[in-house]
Amino acid sequence: MITTILQSDNDSFPALVACAILKTTTKGGDNMAAILMIDDERPILELVKNGLQKDGHFVTAYTSAAQVPLDKLNRYDLIILDIMMPDIDGFSYCDKIRSLVDCPILFLTAKTMENDITFGLGLGADDYLTKPFRITELRARVNAHLRREHRERHIALTFDRIKIDLSAKELRVDNIPVPLTKSEYLICEYLASNKGQVFSKEQIYEAVFSIDGDSDNSTISTHIKNVRAKFNKMGVQPIITVWGIGYKWEQR
Repeated sequence: MITTILQSDNDSFPALVACAILKTTTKGGDNMAAILMIDDERPILELVKNGLQKDGHFVTAYTSAAQVPLDKLNRYDLIILDIMMPDIDGFSYCDKIRSLVDCPILFLTAKTMENDITFGLGLGADDYLTKPFRITELRARVNAHLRREHRERHIALTFDRIKIDLSAKELRVDNIPVPLTKSEYLICEYLASNKGQVFSKEQIYEAVFSIDGDSDNSTISTHIKNVRAKFNKMGVQPIITVWGIGYKWEQR
């Protein structure tokens, strides 16, 4: 049974801990996702919660956007936002968090005017449903977006603030491209693709350049030094030195 946690304005947020645990233990499942929903109407929260739970999803629900920790947003696979809320409206909140997350954002709204919908999508939302809505349609929309995200993960590596586009050969931090050289990018891709594993300079050199690691592995140290300097400017540092052994990627 999937546990769903409903929170109000006055609650703390143990739900985020539960959400992190569930994502860790179920990651890789095609059908299960961690979903954040914010709506000040509890009946709507319960309706959506029960519907998405039938599809095996884990829903963390809040009645107030102000209570959602911004530094935990990257743990969600999809976000559902009501537009008309008392503390901060859905449009403003979407605009606030869009640069922090790359997951799909869906609006639930009583507004049906075309310019409102266009405005919301222009802020970075991916889809919308107008109230009243059929829960079957919401479930279908949510699962369609999650399937698309699942397919895209096969061509991208996504960590906390870092996303590596394997097809474009581009690394971004907070959606800002990091100006890596080809060699620097390849080193990052190799380490990130094998997150948590420690590799010697010789192993990295041979894997990245397809040349015997005994040739000139000192260049790896130089490349990693340059990469770290660029990461430092972005406020992240995913490459860790394991003294006497080599390097590993530890970004979550």
